[in-house]
Amino acid sequence: MQPHRASDTQHRQMSFNRLYPWLMLISRSILFLLAQGLIALAVLASGARPVWNEAGRWWPFMAIFANLGSLFLLVRLYKAEGKNFWESLRFSRQTWKTDLLWLLGFSVIGLPLAALPREPLGTAIFGDPMISTRMLFQPLPDWAVVVSFLFPLTIWFSELPTYFGYCMPRLFAGGKSKKHPALGWLAWIIASFFIAAQHIFLPFLLNGGYLLWRFAMFLPFALITGLVLKLRPGMMPYLAAGHVLMDISTVLVYWMI
Repeated sequence: MQPHRASDTQHRQMSFNRLYPWLMLISRSILFLLAQGLIALAVLASGARPVWNEAGRWWPFMAIFANLGSLFLLVRLYKAEGKNFWESLRFSRQTWKTDLLWLLGFSVIGLPLAALPREPLGTAIFGDPMISTRMLFQPLPDWAVVVSFLFPLTIWFSELPTYFGYCMPRLFAGGKSKKHPALGWLAWIIASFFIAAQHIFLPFLLNGGYLLWRFAMFLPFALITGLVLKLRPGMMPYLAAGHVLMDISTVLVYWMI
């Protein structure tokens, strides 16, 4: 290969490398929509109506699909950088005591602040917080609820690692964030926005109040979690594991309503 052609190839590869983190910001939203579309085809074949909303009923299955898709993409992207994705989820033996103190602070202060707006938002938008809850948690067969536990069990290697493990530190890579520290904070805001916005598509229902509720209820959690991971990236395995427990409680709602 001639030198100038090799240079052009390297330049194109560098451009793609800079683009990947931005594409990953929307990857899970696309996977959610794709999964809902596939489920809608099955619903259409069954004769149930309305097709799109009936497909949204099965949103835990959409999450499982997206989680596995995220894992595939993350493994490939880390490998392309010469890294092992699973290393990013390993607990550090050197810093575990300090990490546990951070986790305690996040649990005592961060989680209550993140959860605080949820019911008031439902009341402000719908007049009754249970309306939005019933829109999301529509009845599923018992077997489907059992399978739905794969959703939280697969979330630990997909959601936080996508937005805050992969995207956030790479959005303004190449030394720019070191020369301009504000870009690092901007990356935090952008990653937090997109992790909150992805919930609009899980499931995607054509109701303005519902879409606003889904985005706004997750934005505080996204900002607080992203801030912790920006300040202390080694907290990723702890917060990812905690995310599993949170989403297990989410699936349990099906047996409470």
